[in-house]
Amino acid sequence: MNLPTPAIVAQSAVRPLPRWALLLLCLAYAVPGFIGRAPWRNDDVASLGYMLELVQGRTNWLHPLLAGMPGDSDGLLHYWLGAWAMQALGDWLPLDLAARVPFVALLLLTLCATWYGVYYLARGPGAQPVAFAFGGEASPTDYARAMADAGLLALIACLGLAQLSHETTGYLTQLASTALLFFAGSVMPWRMAWGATAALAGMTGLVLSGAPTVALLLGLGCAALLWCSSQDAPARTRLVAALILLGLTLAAAALATGLEMWRWRVVGAQDGKSWSSLLRLLIWFSWPAWPLTLWTLWRWRRLIASGQWHRHLWLPLWFALVAIGATLTTRPADRALLLGLPALAALAAFALPTLKRSIAALIDWFTLLFFSASAITIWVIWLSVQTGVPAKPAANVARLAPGFVPTFSGLEFAVALAGTLAWCAVVAWRTARNRPAIWKSLVLPAGGATLGWLLLMTLWLPMLDYDRSLAPQVAEVRRIMASPKGCVGAHGLSRAQVAALMYHGQMRVVDLSQLAPCEWLVADPDESPSIVTLLPPGQWVEVGTVHRPTDRNDRMMVLRRLDAGH
Repeated sequence: MNLPTPAIVAQSAVRPLPRWALLLLCLAYAVPGFIGRAPWRNDDVASLGYMLELVQGRTNWLHPLLAGMPGDSDGLLHYWLGAWAMQALGDWLPLDLAARVPFVALLLLTLCATWYGVYYLARGPGAQPVAFAFGGEASPTDYARAMADAGLLALIACLGLAQLSHETTGYLTQLASTALLFFAGSVMPWRMAWGATAALAGMTGLVLSGAPTVALLLGLGCAALLWCSSQDAPARTRLVAALILLGLTLAAAALATGLEMWRWRVVGAQDGKSWSSLLRLLIWFSWPAWPLTLWTLWRWRRLIASGQWHRHLWLPLWFALVAIGATLTTRPADRALLLGLPALAALAAFALPTLKRSIAALIDWFTLLFFSASAITIWVIWLSVQTGVPAKPAANVARLAPGFVPTFSGLEFAVALAGTLAWCAVVAWRTARNRPAIWKSLVLPAGGATLGWLLLMTLWLPMLDYDRSLAPQVAEVRRIMASPKGCVGAHGLSRAQVAALMYHGQMRVVDLSQLAPCEWLVADPDESPSIVTLLPPGQWVEVGTVHRPTDRNDRMMVLRRLDAGH
């Protein structure tokens, strides 16, 4: 029995978003955050440290170490990509920028794979809108293209995507690999070769990024849905497609076994505070996709419960459920939820053909007020820091970031101004009387998210670098050492701190087992056991303790060997 679809869409509502506008939006979102900023503390700069060790040949490519410490994640692919880019582009670009080039491509690949994934899902028989009695309903191709535009806008609009997708970490390689696998599950069985290639790349990428369990679950789910969705293709074609995906899934599992990538990361029972924190994460991280997703599940509930396994609903739903399950059972939770954003964006897109005009207007007004207020706040604080007027924001910045000296960049100002004017143009277009378009309700959320990220990565970039980078702290450590020669020992430091000493301080950092020839030692004064109990008595003296300017609890203690010629 063919159940009626809740989508009622006329041909006039499926005109495509102009390609030049969509391309500019993707570039304006993807490029800022990769260019011009310093490596930020924790995962971003730590990954850079491992890449440097690989490039300089001081560690094994299958088991990279940083001052004797293995990687915080089990993934290898992001280290390899960054190191290869450094080797290829290091003579023309700064090393940190060279390492980011493949990650820019990964983010653009994620956006592209999501667009095509939604496109092919919308081409499915169960996703098509109701046929009108006298014609005039949306054509399948135009409808699919408009839905794909909406899915891409929904993904860009997700608030949690911004920072994590602009770091050189394994979480971006996992996201891109998941998007490729999502595209593979959408395009098969219509484009068997493309689907198989994308599935192979996606599963291999997930395994090498430290997520073999996710690859296994998603691969098995894609294969099962291909076989069960009887409306998509003849049984023989579906069987071949399902067997291809099943074979690739088993091959990915074998690769994970051979590289010893299987890890048990499930956390124990959560207390009330943890569940409250997870709930807040689910609400803001995937906004505005999650309320639209709930609307999709409600309006399409009859097709979901029909037993016909319509892939435009069940495929993104399975991907989202796997990501949410990982979010609830593993840490860090936000990194796990990141993998579900392409699927949530796809489900959000299928809410638009059934969305009431009042709900669409509510989304527009909320988005307009939220992002306009955010942009005004960013501009006011920037003007205050630059000119001292108004005085209170500048005083707050001086209190939170002591020692910060503001700088002015004409290029960054011009980019921020152009982005703000573009936002004003988008608002004027959206509030004017225009022909209806199915994707129009997501233009302001996607444009606002892009504007906010663009302003942060231009106007506020010097302040963010001062707060989130370890460069100021390392500069003070290097000043104390004057011109350190040879190696520098490390004890109790985090991976990010060791990597920052290597990159910003141009030091060769080793652990205590290799300390013998070193003149200098940098340690965490709060580490237990104390460094004093581990060193030979009377051979080392404390020279100074350096705080991070924006966090007095983040300290590095500098020690020098007494018999170092002084």
